Amino acid sequence: MTYSDEIRVIARVARLYYERHMSQVEIASQLGLSQATVSRLLNRAQKEGIIRIIVTIPNGVHTNLEEELVEKFDLQDAIVVDSYDCDNEEALQRELGTAAAYYLENIIRQNEVIGLSSWSGTLLAMVEAMNVAPRKDGIKVVQILGGVGNFAVETHATHLTSRLAQLLKAEAIYLPVSGVVTTKAARDILLADEFVQQTVKLFNQITIALVGIGAVEPSPLLKKSGNIFSPLDMKLLYKHHAAGDILLRFFDDKGRLLKTGLENRVISMELEQLSQVRKAIGVAGGSRKFQGILGALRGRWINILITDRCTALQLIKSH
Repeated sequence: MTYSDEIRVIARVARLYYERHMSQVEIASQLGLSQATVSRLLNRAQKEGIIRIIVTIPNGVHTNLEEELVEKFDLQDAIVVDSYDCDNEEALQRELGTAAAYYLENIIRQNEVIGLSSWSGTLLAMVEAMNVAPRKDGIKVVQILGGVGNFAVETHATHLTSRLAQLLKAEAIYLPVSGVVTTKAARDILLADEFVQQTVKLFNQITIALVGIGAVEPSPLLKKSGNIFSPLDMKLLYKHHAAGDILLRFFDDKGRLLKTGLENRVISMELEQLSQVRKAIGVAGGSRKFQGILGALRGRWINILITDRCTALQLIKSH
């Protein structure tokens, strides 16, 4: 077969496959070729420039930023939402929550143990945006930060866990204590409780964790909950150059955990445990939380980030 004859066959195979949408088996049968030959000729069609595959990215989709974040911070995955107002925290929460809902709906398998933080407006937005999922057996939703607080807003914490469990047709497991207590001795007493221990023992079994990333200054929801440190404690955090927190465990902008003694009054999953989770998903964005997000990535406390376009650009420019 001459070169021109071969090119003619390649072009015909490409036309049947891409324009007439015939399968490789159908093409092989029509032209009297083997399926392996059809596959080889389609590959040749790309090399010869007979077919050209062009991926056109729609407006508002930022796959390039996602890929840069994955490479720069050695992440499993990154999702970047196209926010219209990067400083509007309420709008950001809705947009990030919707993206997190879609992502979670598509990664859940049977027998997942899903860890969920309390007191996060963004995760609350995620739960509100989720659809009822097809039943998958053996799923547990575990609260990984103490959810007891001000009675007026405590429903937020329990609603997060119970509503997600309801949507996933899963078992809800609560952590019925405060996120922050007054002393280490008080924390130790609460942790000794049989029901609290049943929840805490599940932390090492979590396969998907969903956490917010906080700035040093607590969010409005966290302030209302009462799960915050005193002004004197806050001065101590600033003195140690705190950049942000996950699960009320603070770190600096390099991601190094701060040992101030305040961590001994927190009842939540440890960040060392979080870093071992198969999919540790941080959902956060906005300029107020930038240093905290950067610290979380540098410390490798999460391996998947869901954030906004402005924050993604700033993270990529960071050193």
